Amino acid sequence: QVQLVESGGGLVQAGGSLRLSCAASGRTLIGYSMGWFRQAPGNEREFVAAITWNGGSSVYAVPVKSRFTISRDNTRNTVSLQMNSLKPEDTAVYYCAVERAPRFWGTPTSRSEDYDYWGQGTQVTVSS
Repeated sequence: QVQLVESGGGLVQAGGSLRLSCAASGRTLIGYSMGWFRQAPGNEREFVAAITWNGGSSVYAVPVKSRFTISRDNTRNTVSLQMNSLKPEDTAVYYCAVERAPRFWGTPTSRSEDYDYWGQGTQVTVSS
């Protein structure tokens, strides 16, 4: 069983930055990709970014590419999402997740159904 706790959300003006963190506990995450997803009111949950277990590969959704950066620290069992140049359309609850199956090569998946454990989410609100 894996427990995930997100933090770092808040209210920021457009153009500002936030850094989200996700702390994992319960078992090792070595070998498992981790991802960030978000859900805005009235919308389905959507993929934001994901990173392989060793940080060797990462993928981003088109709307956030070049603005967001995902990283992880396996010594601390954390994954982070640095969000720059925030836009009002980035407003959502952000969730971190752990991929269900280990992945030791290739790129991480962006499909939410491939992720097993989810945090409770952290609210990000970007004002215009």
